[in-house]
Amino acid sequence: MSRVLITGGAGFIGNSIIDHLNKEGKHKIVVLDNFSEQIHGDNYEESYLYQNIKDKAEIIRGDVRNRADVEKALKGVDYIIHLAAETGTGQSMYEINKYTDVNIMGTSNILDVILNNKLNIKKIILSSSRSVYGEGMYFCKDHGIVVPGSREVEDMKLGNFETKCPICGENVELRDTTEECNLNPISYYAYTKLSQEKMLETMSPILGIPYTIFRYQNVYGAGQSLSNPYTGILSIFSKMLLQNKTLNIFEDGKESRDFVHVSDVASITCNAIENSATDYQHINVGSGKIVSVIKVAEVLKKFYSSTSKINISGDFRKGDIRHNIADISRAKNLCGFIPAFNFEKGMEEFTAWVIAENSENKLLVSDGKFERSLEEMKATGMLIQK
Repeated sequence: MSRVLITGGAGFIGNSIIDHLNKEGKHKIVVLDNFSEQIHGDNYEESYLYQNIKDKAEIIRGDVRNRADVEKALKGVDYIIHLAAETGTGQSMYEINKYTDVNIMGTSNILDVILNNKLNIKKIILSSSRSVYGEGMYFCKDHGIVVPGSREVEDMKLGNFETKCPICGENVELRDTTEECNLNPISYYAYTKLSQEKMLETMSPILGIPYTIFRYQNVYGAGQSLSNPYTGILSIFSKMLLQNKTLNIFEDGKESRDFVHVSDVASITCNAIENSATDYQHINVGSGKIVSVIKVAEVLKKFYSSTSKINISGDFRKGDIRHNIADISRAKNLCGFIPAFNFEKGMEEFTAWVIAENSENKLLVSDGKFERSLEEMKATGMLIQK
């Protein structure tokens, strides 16, 4: 029976991957996780995520930044699924050293231990991000397919949030982003994910280890952190809606994302372990559909029976993209990937889980984390408010 190490395996996506691998019953699972308070709370042993996996894997409490922890975790391992990372786009713009240490140096530690200990690893699977594309692919009527850069702050202050052609400056139309898209990260988080990709691309031939790089879209589902204010609008919106507080929507609410259910993400990630067709491939993982932020707010409000007012504020964050939608043809062709969850089905499952988790009204107790995160962004100039 092969041995699979999942770095960051106690997190949201790791939990779902462990459930999938346990159902297959073909692998022994090792988890290396630092049980970050930002994700697991003050006592990680009481967290939903830890409770879900504590009897399903060998768990090592350690850190990818600590070489000794990495060496311990890698003993006897055949496959690596590298999830461990800091993931807040906005936070990355002012916590630069933190994101460098975890995402870049953590990955460097793994590669260095493999190389210098001459470990016989069969494959490395990396959870990268659609953020490496930046705004992704758009169509200009005069210049064809283009990849816009960051939107201008002055335009956004005037309420002009659409992306522009980098050549002529005219508004452009969204297209599905393929893996061949020119890479153009516009947040520090995105830069660190691209760095991880390049590290694997560089070192893999030297190590003789195939890799698969998955570029996840906006992953959601039961188990995602409801207390971490830096990742994901679903958790933030849920907390506000359950308290019937006014929901502040950034920009004009028309910005959109490709939401993919965590179970679909776990399924294709596990598929790659023994699927040689995915070797040395970069693969988008999404639903291939877009949903506007205002639509997200309205659907959540319906499922929670909330009386919250939805306010389109015009506020915005530097480093945010306007839209994203994945071309998932490669995932279908190489892995037979067909998302099992559409947005409505996924939201129904997610909100039912949130309501169950909130049975004791734990989410109604204000911990001030979201408010502090906004103050941090304002103080560093990353959040612009009207």
